Amino acid sequence: MIPYLGPLDAFPPAMSARADMGGLLAVGGDLSVPRLLDAYHRGIFPWGTIEGHPLWYSPDPRMVLFPEEFRLSRSLRRTLRSSTFSVRFDSDFAGVIAGCAAMPRPGQDGTWISPEMMAAYCHLHELGWAHSVEVYTEGNLVGGLYGLAIGRMFYGESMFARQRDASKVAFAHLIRQLSTQQIALIDCQMRTEHLASLGGREIPRAEFLAHLRTLTADAAAHGPWPTSTGGGEW
Repeated sequence: MIPYLGPLDAFPPAMSARADMGGLLAVGGDLSVPRLLDAYHRGIFPWGTIEGHPLWYSPDPRMVLFPEEFRLSRSLRRTLRSSTFSVRFDSDFAGVIAGCAAMPRPGQDGTWISPEMMAAYCHLHELGWAHSVEVYTEGNLVGGLYGLAIGRMFYGESMFARQRDASKVAFAHLIRQLSTQQIALIDCQMRTEHLASLGGREIPRAEFLAHLRTLTADAAAHGPWPTSTGGGEW
């Protein structure tokens, strides 16, 4: 049986998640900042709701990307060197999460990013935990991604593209930004071919949790990122 969390109930161990249900661990609780930060520290994330109650997951295996394994293809390098896109950080978090919520997903009926989820992550952004990468063409937001930076971990939540390669451009700029902060691991949660093409791979949950304990041991520093992506050649 899947545990139901009351307001004061702690999460069960991540290793008790149901493999036959995609890593579902628990239902209930809330989307408060303390609850969300506690979840991420434990290798747990919310993915949708049922009757307004958050669904909490910890899948096995876990899709991750080590920044040094990022695959920068020649075609993406050409795109990054062109003037097709401009990129900014933390300048329109609400626009990015709304773009992710509106993006059709193959095999998904609707979006898991509910208004309650949007409000919760916007609050995390205001507090300096959640960040966005925005991609523009002629001043129009055409792609981006968002997630949380805790210690030396980045937890990727979602990305979207209204124009070809826009989400890949966002990801490349994310990698560059994370390198300046000595981020050692990106949590990609679930496997997708898009993430695999960028260098993501699956590791056992136990290995992921071991990385997590080390990389979030010092998680005090947080705050907004500079809006400019800085210079440098691709």
